[in-house]
Amino acid sequence: DRKKDIIVNSGGDNIAPQRIENILTIEPEIAQAMVYGDKHSHLVAVLVPDADWLEGLGPDGDTIENALAPVLDRVNQSLSNIETVRRFIIADEPFSTDNGLMTPTMKIRRHKINEVYGEALEGLYG
Repeated sequence: DRKKDIIVNSGGDNIAPQRIENILTIEPEIAQAMVYGDKHSHLVAVLVPDADWLEGLGPDGDTIENALAPVLDRVNQSLSNIETVRRFIIADEPFSTDNGLMTPTMKIRRHKINEVYGEALEGLYG
């Protein structure tokens, strides 16, 4: 994992976000994810739902957040306590090179995603 991406929580634990993001995106419902939580007691995330899965929800379907909550619970069962993602927000659009949220080599640009979603992510700690 890239050293600069390591999250240090409020307890001083080092957490590798890529590992958690990879586990999240293995789930068919989640296309992309970015984990956040530097200097906080727990982790939160920005999630990009899978487009096909989203279509399957339909207009009468549950809210995206309610539909993704059990997916997050499933993922959290395979993570250690300090790695669990407690809350999340849904991204307005997929991360891409066009919107500057991904590099040309398809790595997420954490600092750019933080610029766009940082306030909403901080709000999850309220």
